[in-house]
Amino acid sequence: MESGNDNIDRAEEQLAKVQGPGRIVAELSMAKIDRAIYSNRQLEAVMEDFWFNHFNVFAGKGADRWLLTSYVRDTIRPHTMGKFNDLLTATAKSPAMLFYLDNWLSVDPAAFQAYKQEIAIRRARYQGLFGGFAPLSPGAGFPGAQGGAAQRQEDRGLNENYGREVMELHTVGVDAGYTQQDVIEMARCLTGWTVRAPRRDPDFVFKPEFHAEGKKTVMGHTFNYGGEKDGEEALKMLANDPHTAKFISTEMARHFVSDNPPSALIDRMASTYESSGGDIRGVLKAMIYSPEFWSKEAYRAKVKTPFELVVSTARALDSDVAVSLPLVQWVGRMGEPLFQCQPPTGYSDKASTWVNTGALLNRLNFALAFASGHLAGTTVNLQPMFGDAAARDPERALARSEELFLNGQVDPTTRETLEARLGDPQVLRASLDDPVKQVNEGLLSGLVLGAPEFQRR
Repeated sequence: MESGNDNIDRAEEQLAKVQGPGRIVAELSMAKIDRAIYSNRQLEAVMEDFWFNHFNVFAGKGADRWLLTSYVRDTIRPHTMGKFNDLLTATAKSPAMLFYLDNWLSVDPAAFQAYKQEIAIRRARYQGLFGGFAPLSPGAGFPGAQGGAAQRQEDRGLNENYGREVMELHTVGVDAGYTQQDVIEMARCLTGWTVRAPRRDPDFVFKPEFHAEGKKTVMGHTFNYGGEKDGEEALKMLANDPHTAKFISTEMARHFVSDNPPSALIDRMASTYESSGGDIRGVLKAMIYSPEFWSKEAYRAKVKTPFELVVSTARALDSDVAVSLPLVQWVGRMGEPLFQCQPPTGYSDKASTWVNTGALLNRLNFALAFASGHLAGTTVNLQPMFGDAAARDPERALARSEELFLNGQVDPTTRETLEARLGDPQVLRASLDDPVKQVNEGLLSGLVLGAPEFQRR
């Protein structure tokens, strides 16, 4: 087993090799892991992960690698336990989301044509005043227009990407009965919501010259406030729609209770959502205090995602994580690279995605490496957890492992498999200094942490 200092040195060397934009995502991922392991506000850490996945943004899309840190810190984390409408509006105005789903480029075609005509008039004035000097181009003043990009801006029009996803994935859900025309009208409400300049000045800004003025009708609701308020009121309408109450309640119940949560639970949560005006804390309370949450069917019904497995293993081992980059890498190796989910759907919350032969083998290898002290950046000391009494007694050591990591609740098949390993020379070994066989507590703990029972919440 390597010393703690050697492990930390190795991890720091790995981190030093990560440079450029990848360093931003690596440090953001490490911060997420660290909070999940050490925070005393565990429910907030869980909800941070839940809401980022719900409002997913892909780090690999251009400027988003620079925008994600602010998205997590300023948009997701402050709103994890507040009102859903506040969270929805914050994500809609986030430069990271605006860039990811292209709404920063969405303009009303008629408004943009009028804008280009105005630019042409101003250019003609400059030519007359300064003898042909023309500092303005058709793309001048358009967010993000730089150099050769100005010509590409000439054909900009309405972009429906965010208008579609905010309905299908963020609020009412695909079964809400909206039409393609509703998507178009939603996109029109949000025209002019853009980013000043993604790299140089990545702040939300509303550009009235690109906004579609006039009446817009989304799912039977009419918006004609003019300017930025069209989008704000349209988002508020979506947040308060009964379909959203059910959609969000279903996703939360699926995350916390089971892959197929009971309809009675969803209805109770949705009712709380509607009566509280979308209060996330209230919906969580309704779920936690429900009989379905504490039912036998819900107990250990959820399989841990790779992120949850890594964090729960670190906490179970009471490990000292000095450099969490190797943990971040293991999360990716097991299929869930943080901030790297490309589709706006986010990562799946169902067991079928994470449970297969290859994935289970990866999970076992991770547990063995961690518990045996071979994971860079972490220090594990099992002796205080086991004590001296179990050091030479394999049956006692196994029972202690099951008590520590599985709360003593082990399926007979699992126990039989673990007991069969007690005679393994790697589990029960002797040294030249001490011929009396000692239990390899790290290896035994790794086997228990790799058991099916620990893969479930």
